[in-house]
Amino acid sequence: MDKKVHQLLNEQINKEFYSAYLYLDFSNYFKAQGLDGFANWYMIQAQEERDHAILFYTYLQNENMPVTLDAIGKPDKVFSCHMDVLKAGLEHEKYVTSLINDIYGAAYDVRDFRTMQFLDWFVKEQGEEETNANDLISKMDLFGSDPKSLYMLNQELSTRVYSAPSLVL
Repeated sequence: MDKKVHQLLNEQINKEFYSAYLYLDFSNYFKAQGLDGFANWYMIQAQEERDHAILFYTYLQNENMPVTLDAIGKPDKVFSCHMDVLKAGLEHEKYVTSLINDIYGAAYDVRDFRTMQFLDWFVKEQGEEETNANDLISKMDLFGSDPKSLYMLNQELSTRVYSAPSLVL
């Protein structure tokens, strides 16, 4: 495997774990606000990000490449309202999309088709993640200022359940 591709894949493990920490922080924010449905939604996001990290980890191991685990940064954002959290989530997903695109581009440059195929799932996943984040913002914008509607949205988000990624390595 190309040195740069290996480095970017290895760094992505840390960035996916950071994403899990960030979403745990979001979940914590909403739990403190009494919005258990929102807290549930972000707890599941955290689980997904953790599993994404493990997928990158497993891919490198399956390719007989060394894995180096780095320290995970502490989320440091302070939020003044619910919408700030949701917008931070969308911005973070856009950032992760850019990271996946960078890895894909590096793999493309060296004709690493196996890594490109591995990343295809993540490219699709990031499209879904950005759509979900946008949808949450739209719903909060429409319903968040009305307590009854916010309650119903919170109830809707509480029904989300975790399902492990279907990517086979």
